[in-house]
Amino acid sequence: MSVSAVAADQSVCAPLPVLGRDVTVPLVTGGEVTYAALDYAASAPALQRVWDDVAAYAPYYGSVHRGAGYLSQLSTDLFENARNTVADFLDCREGDQVVFTRSTTDSLNLLAAALPADCRVFVFETEHHASLLPWRDADVTYLDAPRTPAQAVATLERALAAREPHGPALVCVTGASNVTGELWPVRELAAAAHAHGARIVLDAAQLAPHHPVSVTGLDVDWVAFSGHKLYAPFGSGVLAGRADWLREAEPYLAGGGASRRVSRRTDGGVDVEWHESAARHEAGSPNVIGAYAIASACKALTEAGFDTLVAREEYLVRKVREGLAEVPEVRVLSLFGDDAPRVGVLSFVVEGWNSSHFAAALSAEYGIGVRDGLFCAHPLVRTLLGSDPQTQGECGAPEAAPGEKSLNAIRVSFGAGTPDEHVERFVTAVRELVNDGARWNYRTEDGRCVPDTTSADEA
Repeated sequence: MSVSAVAADQSVCAPLPVLGRDVTVPLVTGGEVTYAALDYAASAPALQRVWDDVAAYAPYYGSVHRGAGYLSQLSTDLFENARNTVADFLDCREGDQVVFTRSTTDSLNLLAAALPADCRVFVFETEHHASLLPWRDADVTYLDAPRTPAQAVATLERALAAREPHGPALVCVTGASNVTGELWPVRELAAAAHAHGARIVLDAAQLAPHHPVSVTGLDVDWVAFSGHKLYAPFGSGVLAGRADWLREAEPYLAGGGASRRVSRRTDGGVDVEWHESAARHEAGSPNVIGAYAIASACKALTEAGFDTLVAREEYLVRKVREGLAEVPEVRVLSLFGDDAPRVGVLSFVVEGWNSSHFAAALSAEYGIGVRDGLFCAHPLVRTLLGSDPQTQGECGAPEAAPGEKSLNAIRVSFGAGTPDEHVERFVTAVRELVNDGARWNYRTEDGRCVPDTTSADEA
C-alpha cells in the first residue's frame, strides 16, 4: 500500500487516544506548541482506555490473595483474570506460566536466577542491557552483531554447535531492536536453538507494542515485556513461558505469597514449602493495578486490530524514512539494511551536529521529544557508529559541547498513539535545523545540552 493510499484510508490512519495528546509545552523562542511525544521506545504514553479502566477500578482497590472481604475477592479475581488475559494476548501454550514482574529487566533477571546449574547462555552484542547483562552468574557467550537475518541464524548455529559438553543452554534475543527498530528472525533463531537442544527467551519489549507476539507460533520458550512500553503506566512487566525451570528454581524473592506453608522445626529453624505456580516468584503484595493495566492494554491493542496498527505504523515509518532521505547530512543507523522491516523506531546521526545538541534543539525550538545517547545498548550503538563496541560510555549523552562530535545518536520512535502531525513536524524540524541551524544558544550542563537561558541573545 502506498503512502498516499494509506493516508486516504482513515481507518488505518486514526491514532489510538493516549494521555497527554493535548499537552502544550513552552518553546524557548516564544509561545507554546502541542507536545510531540516521539520517544515511545523509552516509554509509550498510556492509552486513554487503560487509564479509564484503572480509574474505574481504583475505588474497589483491595488486598490480593489475602482477604475474605468483597473488595479483596474482587481484586484477586481481577489480578488472576489479568494473568489469563496476558496468556491469551501472547498465545501461550497450555501449562505455560505468566509471572507479573516490575519490567522487562526484572523479568530477565528473574529468569537468570532460575537457570539450571551449568547453563550456557548465548546472547548477541546487539541486545538492550536488560537482556545483555542479567546473565553474569552464568557461562555467557557474546555473539558479534550480524549484518543480515540469515547471518544471525548462522552465527547462533555455529556457536551452539561448538559448545561442549552439551548441557542446558539458553539463547536470549530481541524481537525488535530498541536502536534500529529492525525485526529479528525470531522463529528461525528459535528453530536453531531447539535443534541444538537449547531454549530461547524473547525480549519483546519493543515488539509487543507494535506486532502480535505468539509464544506458540514463534516457538519461543519464554517472552518478557514491560507495561510502560505497551501503553500502560510504569511499574509492571511480564515473564511468560515454560513452567519447569521456574518451578524448580528458588523463589526470586522470599516472603509472603511465594510460600504455601511455613513451620518451625524442633531445632528452632524454619521449613518452607514454596508454591509451584507463578506465585512462587511473586512474593509480597502484588502490583494489582499494574497487572490490570497491562491486561487492559492487551485487550485494547487486540480490539484495535494489529493488522490496522501495523499498516498505520508502516505508513509513519515510510514518512519518516522518506523525509530523512531528503537530508543528505542525516545517516540512519541499520544492521540489516535500508529495506529491512522495522517497527516505529529509527536512530540516526547528523553530520556536523552533536547528537545532544540536535535533540535539545528539537525539544526547545519545536516541542518534539526524542532520545539521544546510547539507548542502554552501548555495544550495538558503537558498532553502528563505527567505533570500538567495547568502549565505555554513559547511558545519556557524553559531555560534548554543541558542535563537537559525540559518539552517540538520536532516536525517534512512535506508535499507535502518534498523530501524522507529529512525524511531519519532526521531519520539517530536522530539515530546518540542518539547513538553517539552531535559533538559540545552547550549553552543556550536567552532561546534557540545554538552552542557554542566562542570556536573551539568540544564536
